[in-house]
Amino acid sequence: MKNVELAVHFFAQIAVILLACRIVGVIANRFGQPQVVAEMLTGVLLGPSFFGLFWPEWQQLIFPWDPSQKTRDTQSYLFPASQLGLALYMFIVGMEFRMDIIRKQLKCSIAVSLAGMVTPFVLGAGLAWYLKTNSNLFPERTSITEAMLFLGASLCITAFPMLARIIHFKGLAGTTMGTVAIGAGAIDDAAAWCLLALVLASFDQNMAIAATNIGGGAIYVAVALGLLRPVLSRLEHLFLKDEKLTEAGLVVGIALMSLGAWFTDLIGLHAVFGAFVMGAAIPRPFMARQLIERIQPLAVALLLPLFFTYSGLNTKIGLLNSVELWQYCVLAMLAAVLGKGVACWLAALATGLPNREAMGIGTLMNARGLMELIIINIGLQRGLITEELFAILVIMAVVTTLMASPLFEWLVGSEKNIPVGTTAPSNP
Repeated sequence: MKNVELAVHFFAQIAVILLACRIVGVIANRFGQPQVVAEMLTGVLLGPSFFGLFWPEWQQLIFPWDPSQKTRDTQSYLFPASQLGLALYMFIVGMEFRMDIIRKQLKCSIAVSLAGMVTPFVLGAGLAWYLKTNSNLFPERTSITEAMLFLGASLCITAFPMLARIIHFKGLAGTTMGTVAIGAGAIDDAAAWCLLALVLASFDQNMAIAATNIGGGAIYVAVALGLLRPVLSRLEHLFLKDEKLTEAGLVVGIALMSLGAWFTDLIGLHAVFGAFVMGAAIPRPFMARQLIERIQPLAVALLLPLFFTYSGLNTKIGLLNSVELWQYCVLAMLAAVLGKGVACWLAALATGLPNREAMGIGTLMNARGLMELIIINIGLQRGLITEELFAILVIMAVVTTLMASPLFEWLVGSEKNIPVGTTAPSNP
């Protein structure tokens, strides 16, 4: 009977989540925000920061909360469903990833990536030192080194899944601007997760965990791209019939994605990286293009909103309730924007890209979204940060993501104004 009740709740939640996302999406579109940003906002609005604040009885009815367990009954199935949606989408992003453009713009990609890692890390580490010595935003157990590494990693993070969807929304998939931003974002996020692994290993006094995370990730990338990709290219004809993807090909593609996500999750990196790298290993053009056509509608329309809602249910913004905390929030915002947006813009400009494209890359890289929420949720759960600092970082993540689309339109313009020679192909 319990399983039946959970299933009933799940279907009700799907209806509420999807309808709420579409309503907020209509409103957000009027302000130049893509649907993905609307879904992020909807997730936060359905959580305790809004829905639970003004209509707690209704939220309890739809998203039951057990105070004794400090968890929601529905998390047992909402979490895996949300992770499946995120992994499937990053699998699609990997299949759309244009290595040829990265090779042509290798200097720019490396420069943007380094700027997007080093500068925000230095600013974040400096801010952590200040907060550790002048406030109680870090618990006593967190050492100053751990605080500096964690906040530096948090400011390094890019909204990788959200960045991908904004690029798709803007028609930038396959362009120099979009591909450099995706490539640099992938590298930056991988580095941020490696830094987080070091922090957690230090916190647990077990550096073997960090070695497993980083070494396992490097081996996985080498095997997937160096061994699996050429093997799949030779076997591609087995999964196609008259240049159409067979059911067996669809099953093999999803199974490979699942194995990649499982492995990177197992070694302590997030599942999105395993799914993304596996997508990059899928043969082009036929198998990749048709996998995208078969998977994308379900992943984008149904499963991704579940991911945003799950994260929003665990996000509390109301803790930012003093002038002092707002001052710290402004400092975090400045460090984030200067460290990521401005630094990546200057790095792209220094490599010879036109100023408009360089500004576009800096704007896109500055978005953090729910990847930031994932990493700071880990920090909160492990006791690395306080709830107050968590709230500050949530505000920073939301604002830097909200500003990405309108700032992009203001500085760069629509996709119609992208310089000739960099427009996306009709088929990614």
